[in-house]
This record gives sequence, C-alpha cells and structure tokens, in this order.
Amino acid sequence: MNQSVRVILLDEADSEYKRLNEIVGNQRKQGMESTKEIQLLRSIKQKFEFVKANPFYGDNIPKKCIPQKYNVQNLWRVELSQYWRMLYTIKGDEVEIICFVLDIIDHERYNKKFGYRKK
Repeated sequence: MNQSVRVILLDEADSEYKRLNEIVGNQRKQGMESTKEIQLLRSIKQKFEFVKANPFYGDNIPKKCIPQKYNVQNLWRVELSQYWRMLYTIKGDEVEIICFVLDIIDHERYNKKFGYRKK
C-alpha cells in the first residue's frame, strides 16, 4: 500500500481513550502492571498499529447493520481484549487513508447499539 495511513480518534472514542489512559497512568504510579485497564489499553494500541498496516484489518459491518448514529458509508469492527470493540470508518484519496475511530465500547454497549440484545 503506497498511501500513508493515519488513525484518528473522534468524539466518544477519544473520550474513552483519554479516560483509559488516565486510569492506567494512575495504576502504573501505584505499581500495578497487569490490570484489566492496562490490558485493554495495550490491546487498543496494538490494534491501531494493525489498522495502520492494513486499514481493512477489521470486520466489515454490512451497510444495513450500521447504526444511523454513525452516519458513515462504511464501518469496521475490531475485537479488543475483554470483549471490547473498536469501531472505525475509512476515508481516503490517492495520497492518504484516514481511519476515524468512532467508538471504543464494551460488549454490553456494543450489543445495545447494534440491537443484538435488549435489556
């Protein structure tokens, strides 16, 4: 792939990522090395690298299943540790591909957002 690939966090994904980074920072100050949050953050960072190497790394979500909330033409899902999900859309041109991360959510919120289970 000749085009450069960037991963940009938007809105809820950016907020969740910052929240998680803060939690992990505090945990590391306390000497913790392997909490759920540390594992999740490591998983997210690893998947960022996978997506940069191959923007089509995730599972493509069929158009008819994309929640209207996202207002995108394509949506990709990456599974993270502890059943979390990262959702992103791909936009690009001849020079650059940008993967906009729209959401980083836990399994329960993912199911609700996609209507898989009602609670």
